Amino acid sequence: MKYIVILGDGMADEPLEELGGKTPLEYARTPNMDRIAREGMMGMIRTIPEGYEAGSDIANLGILGYDPRSCYTGRGPLEAASMGIALAADDIAYRCNLVTISDGVMADFSAGHISSEEGRSLFATLAEQIPSVPLYPGVSYRNLLVLRGGGGAVTYPPHDIIGEKIDPYLPAGKDAGILLKCMEKSREVFLDHPVNLARTANAQPPATQIWPWSGGKRPSLIPFRHLFGKDGGVISAVDLLQGIARLAKMEVIQVPGATGYLDTDYQAKAAYALDAAKHLDFVYVHIE
Repeated sequence: MKYIVILGDGMADEPLEELGGKTPLEYARTPNMDRIAREGMMGMIRTIPEGYEAGSDIANLGILGYDPRSCYTGRGPLEAASMGIALAADDIAYRCNLVTISDGVMADFSAGHISSEEGRSLFATLAEQIPSVPLYPGVSYRNLLVLRGGGGAVTYPPHDIIGEKIDPYLPAGKDAGILLKCMEKSREVFLDHPVNLARTANAQPPATQIWPWSGGKRPSLIPFRHLFGKDGGVISAVDLLQGIARLAKMEVIQVPGATGYLDTDYQAKAAYALDAAKHLDFVYVHIE
């Protein structure tokens, strides 16, 4: 028996006034999904345990059969696994977005979906100014900050506070001091950075600073095959899912043209999934 799971991450979206109060999914023409619903079987599952924040990290772990209550430590360490970053037992890895703050308000959690090349340039300059804090550029706005011997912090996802003042959502807790210093330094470094000067000139949102969140220590996952007796693989353009796959000893299937954004190559993802199913029992296709 072969299994292919297609996961539309965030597909539900929100009702929009310009769509007559419908969500984009309700509004969309979906003949293939309609056929699957009509001719197949349907059901509902809870992907977020009671008391946990709804997010891609926890939901994808749950859908893949892992109980977040026993294995989830934070988004940061999952992405560290994808990047091949070996965390010591007392390291805390934080997801570190490049964001746009305007007049103290979270204007864009992705700095206009800044390119990976631009992000690497910004992070390289910032790393020179704070050499004691390891920084790792990732894909687009999704990057990583690691604190050696960190104590943890209360942080907030930047995509949850769009249009809101950031002051109530700044880091708090043991690591707050160093995180706030890094954020302040990023504001100084990024202000007149060539990347931001070019983006502003092209009417693109500048990356005004970093935003660390969802930190955690190195997690441990039981290999997927040990849990289910199946060889599994994951197709995704984002570090989070690739990190889960690596920790679960699943195959990470790289697809040329997969970007994790609207311009991703959907046809290529489908073709690679079908090809992977020839040698795998289970293929997880993640659509951001």
